[in-house]
Amino acid sequence: MERRVGTVLGQVSRLMRRAFDERAREIGVTRPQWQVLGVLRRYEGIRQAGLAEILEVEPITAGRMIDRMQDAGLVERRADPSDRRAWNLHLTRRGDEMIERLQPLAIETSEEALAGVSDADKAQLLATLETILGNLTGKPATSDPLDS
Repeated sequence: MERRVGTVLGQVSRLMRRAFDERAREIGVTRPQWQVLGVLRRYEGIRQAGLAEILEVEPITAGRMIDRMQDAGLVERRADPSDRRAWNLHLTRRGDEMIERLQPLAIETSEEALAGVSDADKAQLLATLETILGNLTGKPATSDPLDS
């Protein structure tokens, strides 16, 4: 049976997420939490609806995640100066510190996955994946160390 790029990408993505989850769990962070932290690092001040769209969850689900993370001191809601009905989401100092703890775990996960792959092949793989991502989103992609 012919292997398809999408199938292999899906398998690799799932296995990398699982490996990162195991590492992150050791410091007390769940997958939804590290995903929220990563989005907020990249899009500081995003609204809850935008977060939900990026995470591909319902806004109420994103709201519940933010409630729990706010209770844990990882994120905070701030009034939007241009719309008093809206709230912008921001990392707290504790949230930033958690990302600093997660980044080495992301690096370890990537290094494990890419063991035996040459630097040239890694660079080509990343360039190819960024092209694919750009094709699918219509936007140029940027690298994020939390994308494991």
